[in-house]
Amino acid sequence: MKIAQDKWKHFFVGIAMGIVLQASLWYLFPGQLILETVIAIILVIAISYGFELFSKLTGKGHYDVNDAIAGIIGGVLGMVTILIIELRIIS
Repeated sequence: MKIAQDKWKHFFVGIAMGIVLQASLWYLFPGQLILETVIAIILVIAISYGFELFSKLTGKGHYDVNDAIAGIIGGVLGMVTILIIELRIIS
């Protein structure tokens, strides 16, 4: 099954979003690994789906839940990247 080009864009933006959010929360909440991760995942989900919901409500853009899912998957991957770095520094 081929994945549409549009989904890849959401996926890569999600990676960047996950990295930025996780790294920012690591800085804001040092030593609070679970708290920063929970807040980051909530923000990734809210932002990814929020953009799609905005498209649906305003009629600007194209509403597609699969775009949000691609963004969330990318966001989690970005978060995991920072978590691995963080855990190596802590250890």
